Parts: sequence; C-alpha cells; structure tokens
Amino acid sequence: MNRRKFLQLGMAAVGGAAVTGAAGLSYANQIETEWLAVEELTLALPHLPPAAEGLRVVHLTDLHLYPHTELPFIQKVVDEAIRQKPDVVLLTGDYVTERADAIFELAPVLAQINPTFGTFATLGNHDHWTNAAVVTHGLREAGITVLDNQGAVLGMDWLYVAGVDDCTSGRPDVQAALAHRPAQTPTILLAHEPDTADWWAADGRIQLQLSGHTHGGQICAPGYGPLVLPNLGHKYAQGLFQVEEMLLYTSRGIGVVGLPLRFNCRPEMTVLTLVGG
Repeated sequence: MNRRKFLQLGMAAVGGAAVTGAAGLSYANQIETEWLAVEELTLALPHLPPAAEGLRVVHLTDLHLYPHTELPFIQKVVDEAIRQKPDVVLLTGDYVTERADAIFELAPVLAQINPTFGTFATLGNHDHWTNAAVVTHGLREAGITVLDNQGAVLGMDWLYVAGVDDCTSGRPDVQAALAHRPAQTPTILLAHEPDTADWWAADGRIQLQLSGHTHGGQICAPGYGPLVLPNLGHKYAQGLFQVEEMLLYTSRGIGVVGLPLRFNCRPEMTVLTLVGG
C-alpha cells in the first residue's frame, strides 16, 4: 500500500470511532507520539554460553528524524537507553524520512549510548529512498557499525550479529551476512521488514530476527488492531513471534511517517535480556 493510501485511511480512522474530536486528535498528536514504552523481554537462545548469560540488548528502530519526529524526543529516548545499561545496541533502519543529511544530527546522539560491545545497524527503505550512501556514512562517522550484508562476533564467539540490506529497496544477501558466522554461535539477524522472517527462518542458523518497519500500524483501532500496514509488514506487525525454529521480534519503533499521529500504539524501545536455551 502506498503512502498516499496510508494517509487517506489513517485520517479516516482518526476521524472515526478510534479517535474523535479535537481532544482525540490532540492526544494522538501531542501525547502518544512521545509517550515512550520500554518493552522488556527475556529470550532464550540455544547455545548461548554461560559467560553471555544475561546479556542486555537495546533495540531501536524507525527513528524517522524530521519532519515530525524531532531531536529533543530522540535525546530523551537515548537518555533512557543509557539508563538501561545495555551491553549492545541494535538498530534496524529508517533513521531519516525525507533528508539523508539529517543523519549527521541523529547519529552522534545515538552514539551517546556507547554500550560495551558497540552499536550495530542496518538500513531501511527510507534510508534508501533518501540516500543510502549518505546515511551509511553518517552512521559510520559516529562510530556505529553498519552491517550491509555483513556480520560481527561479540565476545569470545558469544553471539553473532548479522545484518541484511533493506528488503524492498536494497539488495539483501543473508548468505553473505552469515558467511563468517562461527559454527554453533547464537545468531541475531537485523532485517528492517519483519515478514522476511519467512525467508530467513528456513536457513536454520538464525535464532532471533529483529525488525521494525511497521510502526505497529501507528494507528490501531481498539478490538481491531492496525488499520494500515506497509509491504512486508502485514503478517508480523508487532511483538514476539515464533517462525519455524526462529524467534522474531517486531518493534513499533520510535518515530512516525505520514500522519504525525499514534493511537493505541506507543513508540517503543525494546530491552532484551538473553539467556541460554
């Protein structure tokens, strides 16, 4: 579904039963868009060594800096991430919306988190639609590792973090991303679009996929759920799923696109504690 249709259906929803009147619009625009939820989960990964037991992961996605999501709110998100004392930070794309050069404002703020094992990122569709090379450069300039069909080992083969390029506008290559994975090492895949879990689960080497892209629907009708979802985000809109032998977690993300509204769908920081399976 294209963005114009998203706007049309979203406005119809906001004008309907889910959000009514000036008070409802004010809430959806001024309160819920910056009412951060910290979602905490404990996930068991097979073969996680005892030395990595309790590893804390902060997952952020879809920050969408400008025009609706502003830097002061992202700074508050980063301050909360620092308070979580993560061992590693994982980012799954859509850092900007309309201006690739906004990454030079955003990336240094994200770099403030400075976790023990570093910050790793992959790109989303909006990063490609603006300028993937500029976004990648901005992230790397701030010390954030961009995994463009690549992977990285954490600790003494404790964990392997792989990242694939955006699956709607880039050139994802999961085989390249997993090429240097040590055998039997628990593996997390960063992939912007969640429905691609159906592609990657069959590989058998990935224990957990982290994704964003959907914003959780951004506007969710009580008793119904998301009214509009993007391509490759219809099946696994938000939350935790089991896809064959692989876990998938889809975050609602931080920012907004299209309508500057959230309803029944708060922005999210995900904090994962990893334990042995």
